[in-house]
Parts: sequence; C-alpha cells; structure tokens
Amino acid sequence: MNRKVVNASIITIGDELLIGQVVDTNSAYIAQQLNRIGIWVKRRVAVGDVKEDIRKALDEESKISNVIIMTGGLGPTADDITKPLLCEYFGGQMIVNEEVLNHVRYLFENVYRRPGAMLEVNLKQAEVPDVCTVLHNARGTAPGMWFETNSKVYISLPGVPHEMKGLMQEKVLPKLKDHFVVPAIVHQVIFTAGVGESMLADKIKDFEAALPAHIKLAYLPHYGMVRLRLTAIGDDKNKLEQELETQLKLLKPLIKDWYVIDEDLTMQQVVGKMLKERKQTASTAESCTGGYIAHLLTLDAGASSNYKGTVVCYDNQVKVDVLKVDKKVIDELGAVSEPVVVQMVKGAIDALKTDYAIATSGIMGPDGGSEKKPVGMVWVAVGNKERIVAKEFQFRFDRVRNIEMTAINALNMLRRFIVESD
Repeated sequence: MNRKVVNASIITIGDELLIGQVVDTNSAYIAQQLNRIGIWVKRRVAVGDVKEDIRKALDEESKISNVIIMTGGLGPTADDITKPLLCEYFGGQMIVNEEVLNHVRYLFENVYRRPGAMLEVNLKQAEVPDVCTVLHNARGTAPGMWFETNSKVYISLPGVPHEMKGLMQEKVLPKLKDHFVVPAIVHQVIFTAGVGESMLADKIKDFEAALPAHIKLAYLPHYGMVRLRLTAIGDDKNKLEQELETQLKLLKPLIKDWYVIDEDLTMQQVVGKMLKERKQTASTAESCTGGYIAHLLTLDAGASSNYKGTVVCYDNQVKVDVLKVDKKVIDELGAVSEPVVVQMVKGAIDALKTDYAIATSGIMGPDGGSEKKPVGMVWVAVGNKERIVAKEFQFRFDRVRNIEMTAINALNMLRRFIVESD
C-alpha cells in the first residue's frame, strides 16, 4: 500500500510571541510529536491577537496542509479571541458544554480552592462552538477543540505548555493516528564535533549525492557541533530502519575524525552517558563560565551518579584558597593561562574527589581584554590524576555565546580525553 504523506501546519497565536516577550516552545514540541507518528510539518506560523490575521493564517495553511494545529488565545480574558473566531469561521454557535463546566467548577472548588464565587469569565471557559469535538483538558480550564471540514482537521489547543502537552499526548495524537493512514518517517541522527558545516559537507558530498530519493540528509550546526540527520519516508518502517543502518555504516568511516555518537543527544548528555557506563565521576572548576558547565551537566535527572559538583572560582583568591593554585603563577602569568587551568584541574580533583575534572579561565567580554589577551581568549584544561591536557581558544562573539562556546568545547575535550584514556 502506498500511503499518502500527511502534512501539518502549526499556528501559534499571541502578541507576546511576536514581540519576543514569550519564546515559542509549543510549536517545536508539537512538531516533534507529529513527526513521531508520521505526520510531516509543512510550516510553522506565528500571528498576533488579531482576528483578520488568524483567519488569514487558517485560510493559507489549509491550502497546503491536512492538519492545522493552533495554540493560544483560549484564556478567559478579552484578548483571547481564538474560540469565538473559530465558532464564526466554522459557522457554529456557542453552547455551554456541561462536561467542561463541571470540570471548571471542580478545579476551582477542589484544586485551586479559590475563595468566593467563581467569576463569570471563568464559567465562560465552558462555552464551545457546537460544531467542534471537545477535547478534555485534564490540566486546565480551557478545553481543546477538534474541527473537520473539507477533509481537513483543525485543532485548537491552549497556549499554556503544560496543558498543551497533556492534550497532545492524551487526546490529539491518538485521535490523529485513528483518523489518518500515514507513511513511516524514520530518522537517524549522527553527532559530530570539531568540524564546520561546509567542511563536513565537502567531505561527504559523494555520499549525499548517492542517497536514494526517499532518504534525505540535513545539516544541523550549533556551537562547534554539527548534527547530521538522515530521514527516510516510506511504507515499511522496518525496511526503512535497515536502510538507514546501511547508510550509517557507509557514512561513519567518512567522518571518523569528528564522530561523537549516532544518537540525538546533547554534548553534556554524551559525557554523562560515558561517565555512567564507566562508573566514573567528574567535577568542574569554573572561572569564566561561572557554573554554566555545571548547569549543563545537571540538566538531566540522575546526574548525581557521575557529577560531583563545581568550584566557581570567579575571583582569583578562590582559586588560591580553595583549589590551591599557586598565587605566584597567577601574579606572573595571569589567571588566563595554561599553568593556572592545569592547577585548577588538580585542585578540583583533590577537593571534590572525582576521576576527571574540567577547568576554564578566560575573558568573556565585552571588556577586560588586552593586546596579549583579547576578549574571547580562553584556556581550558581537562584531566585525571595521571594526565592533564590544556588548550587555548580564541572566540570572537558576544559574552553569552563566548560562555556557551567555552562550555561545549570543554565538554568535548573531556569526552575525547575519556575516549583516549580507554
């Protein structure tokens, strides 16, 4: 059976998205979930709280997509206009849904326990167009809504991420899987580091040119790393997975110098996984990164099994007092120097009793640089009790990106060090 590709559009609604007051994470989550069930996201659009703009977005997206998912504009305040607009757009009338009304009352009386009578605007959350299928929102007062017309499906979800995610998992995805017969979409992600996108593309251009028509290669660069994503679309998921495995075996020898892992992980997740597999631990001594590496390493649950902690030695006296860095070395060479970060690694291993340590010291900017040590100059060291390696970096970005680049490169240095130690 030749299954037809089902396309989707995502429309996020709210002035706060357009002015950058709120960062849109909803569309990224929705796109990921749709892709996992075989629905291809064709376009993502953001519009403000303007009826004409929302209506135009619905008209435009329905021309290219089978599924249109909207988030936002379902609250109880006057600027939340999505529900009445959808009622008008699909030619319905507003009615009170008793199931939603009972749920709203339950939340206010038993969960929120707000004093006094419920406000009229809260009760109006139970009003829905009579032409929609109501999607029960167990996590909030605004129900989801499902509309069907002209072989298209339109879904309206609340903009609150926690509520949207609950509706996607519990209602939307199961209903979409029942409604459409979709092709299989299979991805294989390969993580590389230490090479630029253009150089990598040149290295594997013959491989890319030889790919079958139903397999596409995408480059996803980010802070000194490039993810390669192979995507295959077809009817037989098992066959597609076998094809991607074959392509992966052809690709890996071409990128062996920069290959990290063939999983869709972050650099800190890669390092954490390596430490867990070896039952080893790491610590950090951070000057210029100010604890940012520690933040990255502790984002995932279970990090305490392989990461002990950090010494944020932003002031030189902390380097001397806590990490036992020789003050004479700092006075003679400055904190941003190879001998200092080497001693910081030793101090962190001794103080925190870990197998490995990372140390950073640099000038993040925008001020503080000199001719000999310009803004963006960073020294990073990694090592264990037997061996320590250090490297100088020269970044030329703003302060935030310099910190992020330092952290990622430091983690990659530790990753390579662990591999070499094996």
